[in-house]
Amino acid sequence: MSRFPRYALLVLLASPALVSASSWPRANAAKALPNPKVDESLANAKGRETVVLAGGCFWGIQGVFEHVKGVMKATAGYSGGTVKNPGYEEVSSGATGHAESVEVVYDPSQITFGELLKIFFSVAHDPTELNRQGPDEGTQYRSAIFYETPEQERIAQAYVKQLTAARTFSETIVTQIAPYTAFYRAEDYHQDYLVKHPDNPYIVYNDLPKIANLKKQFPNLYVAYPR
Repeated sequence: MSRFPRYALLVLLASPALVSASSWPRANAAKALPNPKVDESLANAKGRETVVLAGGCFWGIQGVFEHVKGVMKATAGYSGGTVKNPGYEEVSSGATGHAESVEVVYDPSQITFGELLKIFFSVAHDPTELNRQGPDEGTQYRSAIFYETPEQERIAQAYVKQLTAARTFSETIVTQIAPYTAFYRAEDYHQDYLVKHPDNPYIVYNDLPKIANLKKQFPNLYVAYPR
């Protein structure tokens, strides 16, 4: 499915009689989660690490992680598919296997991988939504963690098991945990979309609440000005 639902939403929002907060699926519900029992240590960490995360429209995911302490760079793009150098229209068709994703480069001496995952699962998206997020549907909007190291895989698998055992979510976590293969940067007009278009109704309705939830739930990790 194309991004039509995002633009259709603009029309719906213009008519209060047609839509309400309860009548449209929302991807901005926040949930308080426990700290990961398995995680990295900040003590001897150095350098930089990278992970690619997918959870619906990359506008919101990028916007969230640009406000996270320790994140050095967040880039919107495509990952998890079979086509090299895909474009937005190809990915939107669902035929390439790619998911709209965000490459997160972070400083492990300032934030752990487990803390990134806690943010990802709690305020960035709903990990129980299968092949959709809010108004967007299709495999290109799936929830996924494309890990780059065995340690990242270990922590991600352990955290999903921890949340599942604790029945933190009422529905099953459907997040794909897969090895990183390639990441393709999205077109320039998609980069920093939330920052550049804060008044866009799609952003206002679906993504700005995520930033507010990040600030509320993670005050020690929130940075006011996006990276």
